[in-house]
Amino acid sequence: MISFCRVPRSVIAVLANSYYLIAHDDRTGRSRLHPRATGLGLAAGLLGELMLFGRLRAMTGDLYVVSHEPPGDSLAHTLLDLLVAQPQHKEIRTWLAYLSQDAADQVGERLLRAGVVEPVTKRKLLSAQTLYMPVSPDQRNAAAWESIRLAEALGRRRSMNLSDRVLVALVVATGLTRYVFFSPQQQRDCMQNLPGIMSSLPDDLVQLVQYTEAAVGSALAAGRR
Repeated sequence: MISFCRVPRSVIAVLANSYYLIAHDDRTGRSRLHPRATGLGLAAGLLGELMLFGRLRAMTGDLYVVSHEPPGDSLAHTLLDLLVAQPQHKEIRTWLAYLSQDAADQVGERLLRAGVVEPVTKRKLLSAQTLYMPVSPDQRNAAAWESIRLAEALGRRRSMNLSDRVLVALVVATGLTRYVFFSPQQQRDCMQNLPGIMSSLPDDLVQLVQYTEAAVGSALAAGRR
């Protein structure tokens, strides 16, 4: 098994990977949100990666592949191929709904291949569930650091790269705020800085965040009926 501490920071810092580690409890491996909300956040993270890689654009709620050059990451490559093969489906909301169904497993497997997490099977009376979670102290510390570094960057007004600014926006859009910004003051600082963060994002990513927030709201409202 690969030790987490040997994994390059660039592996962990991929958008959907960072979101996954924040959205799952590092002690139990379980989603901190309703699984549908987590799935939508991860789906947005995967689409956001293709936007950051310069392969995908969003215009008026639709997605357009602008480069067929394969990304270096195998999961991003697979997703790009899927988007190319399904040109009739363009709506952001459609792709969020579709990808959210297995995004947790897809990103969990990617983290597993990188040595960031390990598979842990939780057995119930008539079923079993495989969770992807940090097990070693190094893995747990690195997973917990994802939340800490965002809170420190925002609290100390450090410059954040584009991927981290999108990550903060997705954290807020999906309801993970209290798992990153623990104190009331940190949460107030986050919400005060959010308009500036959103205004710094390219329009493609702003649309992605907005559609994700709307999809999470609809999914949770439907679940309460």
